[in-house]
Amino acid sequence: MVMNKDSGFAGLDEQLCFAVYAASHAFNAAYRPLLQPHGLTYPQFLVLLVLWEKGSCNLNELGVRLHLDSGTLTPLVKRMEAAGLVHRQRSREDERHLLVKLTDRGEELRPLSRTVRKAMLCALGGQVEPVLKLREQLMNATEQLRAAPHLNAAK
Repeated sequence: MVMNKDSGFAGLDEQLCFAVYAASHAFNAAYRPLLQPHGLTYPQFLVLLVLWEKGSCNLNELGVRLHLDSGTLTPLVKRMEAAGLVHRQRSREDERHLLVKLTDRGEELRPLSRTVRKAMLCALGGQVEPVLKLREQLMNATEQLRAAPHLNAAK
């Protein structure tokens, strides 16, 4: 990162956080036309990805996996249930746990994951290796930020 030598000040375009923020918006914009014809939002697609991978899981697990709190996740899953994509039910073993399962309609959308992945790879230049490297760098940055000393000191 290049900083102004006089003051230590770094402008907006020099901020890594702004580059990530702008990239996030660009990703959402790129996903939108792929998902909208299926009545999906990007967060709903992420829920489906987890459920296609796991089959079903409790709401807490889903929140941990997606890094979403219950205040965000609960209305999201409720909308998905209203759309016929998932079904929510209390666990028989522990009624405190709410299980989220795919419906047949949610399962029918599974091929969409391959279509979206191919379209996004194409949009990012068509080469797998640079995309995998970028993903790894972002995941490492995420882990480092979550373990930042100033976050742990506040706990």
